[in-house]
Amino acid sequence: MSKLSAPFITSRTLLTALTATVLFGIGSHANAALFKNLPADQDAELSVGVNVLYSKSAYDLDDEQVRVLPGVFYDNNKFYARGAQAGAYIVNDGTNQLAAYVQLAGSEFDPDDANGVLQGLDERKASAAAGLSYLRRTPVGGFRIQAATDVLDRSGGTTARLTYLARITKNKLTVYPSIGFEYHDDEYNEYYYGVSDQESADTGVAAYKSNSSLNPYINISANYDINERFAGFFNQSLSYLPNEQYDSPMVDSRTDATTTLGLLYKF
Repeated sequence: MSKLSAPFITSRTLLTALTATVLFGIGSHANAALFKNLPADQDAELSVGVNVLYSKSAYDLDDEQVRVLPGVFYDNNKFYARGAQAGAYIVNDGTNQLAAYVQLAGSEFDPDDANGVLQGLDERKASAAAGLSYLRRTPVGGFRIQAATDVLDRSGGTTARLTYLARITKNKLTVYPSIGFEYHDDEYNEYYYGVSDQESADTGVAAYKSNSSLNPYINISANYDINERFAGFFNQSLSYLPNEQYDSPMVDSRTDATTTLGLLYKF
């Protein structure tokens, strides 16, 4: 089976390219005239609610995970919050969106939920990432590139995404399908999928060192307006693990999937 990998990509290359885009956008005196940024939307709607997440991790765990988390959605053309991500627009003219953002990131591995000797491994924790995102809207859909770095230094790694997004609206239902690739550098993969020599000596689990990877993924989100105040939210994500992650002794599945159901109240 062939490997999906990206040895020619480095986190420095990705961040340098995106940083150059930012400098071009905000460093030019013609920026405001060129992009004609949208004014702040004084009627922007704030939605808050609760989300129930059902996760089938690729890790070799006993059970699926169920979590309950708050949900927030807001966008006034200057600042936004979408679930686990919040950011500020540097450029937003309705066609081009360049934003700086922070979000929850990474995986979680709790040894107490693991099978067999994997219970002796160290815990892997989710983290927070900060980065830049550029979205270009076109008649056939949106194209977005993102790059972010772990700011809590759990992995110290860098991730990047290239995504195609669409929007389908019918009456009170809006569906947002998307498809793309996510890049994880070797530091990210080493923290979440690697097994150190010390862990191997303590548990008997084979030591494993991971390289960078390129993961295909698909995502479908849907929003249904129940009435003027309440809306239902659904999200299904599915990511495919390439060999750099799948070959880890911590993993027993090629896919990582999360289903989210939510109820939002609109102010």
